[in-house]
Amino acid sequence: MKSKISWLVLFISQIILLSACSFGHPDRQQEESESVTRPSVESKVVAQNLTIPWSIQKVDGIFYITQRTGGIVEITEGKKSVIKTNLSKDLSGRPEAGLLGFVLHPDYKRNQQAFAYYTYDEAGDPYNRVVVLKRKENQWTEEEVLLDRIPGGQYHQGGRLEIGPDHKLYITTGDATKQDKAQDLTYLGGKILRMDLDGRMPPDNPFKDSYVYSYGHRNPQGLAWNQDGELYDTEHGPNGFDEINLIKAGDNYGWPKITGDEQKESLISPLAHSGEPSWAPSGADFWNGDLVFASLAGQSVKRFDTETHRVSDLLTGFGRVRDVLVEGDTLYFVSNNTDGRGIPRENDDKLYEVDLKSLMKEE
Repeated sequence: MKSKISWLVLFISQIILLSACSFGHPDRQQEESESVTRPSVESKVVAQNLTIPWSIQKVDGIFYITQRTGGIVEITEGKKSVIKTNLSKDLSGRPEAGLLGFVLHPDYKRNQQAFAYYTYDEAGDPYNRVVVLKRKENQWTEEEVLLDRIPGGQYHQGGRLEIGPDHKLYITTGDATKQDKAQDLTYLGGKILRMDLDGRMPPDNPFKDSYVYSYGHRNPQGLAWNQDGELYDTEHGPNGFDEINLIKAGDNYGWPKITGDEQKESLISPLAHSGEPSWAPSGADFWNGDLVFASLAGQSVKRFDTETHRVSDLLTGFGRVRDVLVEGDTLYFVSNNTDGRGIPRENDDKLYEVDLKSLMKEE
């Protein structure tokens, strides 16, 4: 009888473990098997021994990569330095929290400024904030808070920052596991927010006196614009059913009222979704008209064909992938195997470089 109980406990624990990602809980990937191999396409390691990297930026040949535990990695001609981030609040150590989104100011060469999104704890509760950082005296220093007390939770922080073709700052926020609040326009969680670069509310935002650009999101972590200026997002769904959405001002993307192929009047269904199992999608960019995005649980870089709405694996064999950056025909991406949910390999985590044209020849 005792052995049967032990077997049952083990079986239940495995079921919980495999489904955990869908609810924002640790989704430790399966051990690599002989069938999981690196692709034949050539990849280059640009940097290694990163600590839970989250966001990639590049300007004038210099990479800037945030680490969730703090510090911004700068990589110049193959040389890596971790630059201290002097923040006014201590970073939260909760799962999925820490120093997340990061984007350089369009006038960075002159003003040495960037925008960052990070999680902190106050009186036992987690919050997120958007701040202006300045690079000076070999450190990044928080200079100004643009938006504070964005709801945080044990999971679902959102955290992606991008500057759009309209020269506005876009911010993804998670529902902080308060799913019904994603429908509440007074609640900043479960939204895509939009602001001027000085923190003001743009007068053409869809809701009066509000930063909210779109709502009904669960945990969006990727934003990218195509050549026509259309905005796409990637976001984590429940029990799989991760989404790719075409984002339009003022639209309601349905969480938690609809998921997957479900439809309801006035709610926007996704262009594509993962069904089961989960992709756990994160950072995104465009290449040759297709959306390229990172996949954590899916352990790949994926491609979404914007015409056929088909999702396919572009690259596999590197474990969990957190963010991507496309520059011409070159793809850069960071693995995320040290985040407590993956299986670290030698010298993980890493920044990789791949020639996308060579990838196409492999197909």
